[in-house]
Amino acid sequence: MPTIYDNIEKILHEGLIKTLETSKRADFCVGYFNLRGWNLLHQAIDNLKGEELDGEKYYCRVLIGMQKASEDILMESFSNPESMDNEEANRLKKKLAWQLKEQLTIGIPTESDEYALRRLSRQIKEKKVIVKLFLRNTLHAKLYLAYRDDYNSPVIGFVGSSNLTFSGILRQGELNVDVVEKDAAVKLSNWFQDRWEDRLCLDISKELAEIIDSSWAGEDMIPPYYIYLKMAYHLSREARAGINEFNVSAKFKEKLLPFQEKAVQVAARHLYQRNGVMIGDVVGLGKTITASALVKMFEDDFGLETLIICPKNLTEMWEDYK
Repeated sequence: MPTIYDNIEKILHEGLIKTLETSKRADFCVGYFNLRGWNLLHQAIDNLKGEELDGEKYYCRVLIGMQKASEDILMESFSNPESMDNEEANRLKKKLAWQLKEQLTIGIPTESDEYALRRLSRQIKEKKVIVKLFLRNTLHAKLYLAYRDDYNSPVIGFVGSSNLTFSGILRQGELNVDVVEKDAAVKLSNWFQDRWEDRLCLDISKELAEIIDSSWAGEDMIPPYYIYLKMAYHLSREARAGINEFNVSAKFKEKLLPFQEKAVQVAARHLYQRNGVMIGDVVGLGKTITASALVKMFEDDFGLETLIICPKNLTEMWEDYK
């Protein structure tokens, strides 16, 4: 009888680790791969001794199917997968691989996360881990295979609902069973191998290692100037949005200095988003004309009723300026 791993009575992580301790290599097929989930497995992967297959030594192969964030993109391509050329496949591969980086922007980085991600990068560079994306069709399978030097049970599989995430193999309620019977386990191995060798199963190992190395988990020190630029970029998001979204009326465009025009556009963004904005600067830099141009912009774009929400002195100032 199979063992049920539901992360309540039996934890899938414990079953995987115990099995990998006596294994020589492993194959994982998951619909979603959380990079931080590697924190739970990297040590066990390092301890695998590997196995020669067709003249090449393998330790751990990871096959990623459909990711939820990429569903729309994938579905468009799946309309006729055979018609996908190499250029389109490579473009899609890079786009999907880059989306893995978005995971690293969520949550507070920890030392254990950093160490695990660096280990994953090194394991990829040392050819201990190979990661591929399966693009033939939507694939949401969860399969973990461990290969052993055991005549009766050369392959042990775990099949169920757990993705390769911290919660999926350790915490949240799942339903998985182990597959120990030889014939059934070999069939699962053949199923994995068929997809691994598919023409539309593309290697993203190099891209994934580059993503990790260029993130906060990378081993190279980030120059302080780059940190300053990133802070400036994010802090100026509202200003950039205002400059891109709002245009000063033609009547004022020729009267405003460049810095005043930008001030109007940025103020317009705040006024539109928050129903209020404060214009402040030292004497003589054009607060009056800036505010007047702002009122004119909202009058042109949203109608005279907008002026009702403006402070009384601002509307009077606009009348005086006209």
